[in-house]
Amino acid sequence: MGEARRLPIGSGVVIDRRRLLDLIDQMRVAVPSEVREAQEILVQRQEFLAKAQEEAGAIIADAERRLEERLQENEVVKAAAERGRELLRDAEDRISTMIKQAEEEARERRDQAERAASEQMVEADRYALETLKKLENQLGAFLSSVRAGIDSLEGTAEPPPEESE
Repeated sequence: MGEARRLPIGSGVVIDRRRLLDLIDQMRVAVPSEVREAQEILVQRQEFLAKAQEEAGAIIADAERRLEERLQENEVVKAAAERGRELLRDAEDRISTMIKQAEEEARERRDQAERAASEQMVEADRYALETLKKLENQLGAFLSSVRAGIDSLEGTAEPPPEESE
C-alpha cells in the first residue's frame, strides 16, 4: 500500500487499479489454500468427533452390558441367598419337629417302662407274699408236726428234773 496516494479531503487513498487487481488475485490464490486447510481441519475434527462419539457409545454400551450382567449376577446371588435362608428355615423347622417327636416318643417309652416296672413290682410283691404264705403254712404244718412229736415224746419219757431256784 506504499504506492497509494492520499486524497486531499478525508482519510481515503487512491490505489492503482492494476495493483489492486493483482492484490485481489493474490488473495484469491492465498485464501483458498487456507480455507481448504481450515475445511480439512474441520473435516478431520468432524471425523475425530464421530470416532470419539462412536468409541464413547461403544464404551457406554459395554459398561451398560457389564452393569446388567453384574445386576443379574447380583440378583442370582440374592436369589441363591434367599433360597439358602429358606432351606435353612425348613431344615430348622424339620429338626425342631423331629426333636419334639423324639422327646414325645422318649416320654411315652419312659412312661411305658415305668408302668411295666410298676406292674412287675406289684407282681413280684404278690408272688413273694404268696410264697411267704405258703412257706408260713408249710412251716405251721411242720411246727405242728414237730410239736406233736415233742408232745408224744414228752408223754413217754420221764419228766425232766426240775431245777431249783
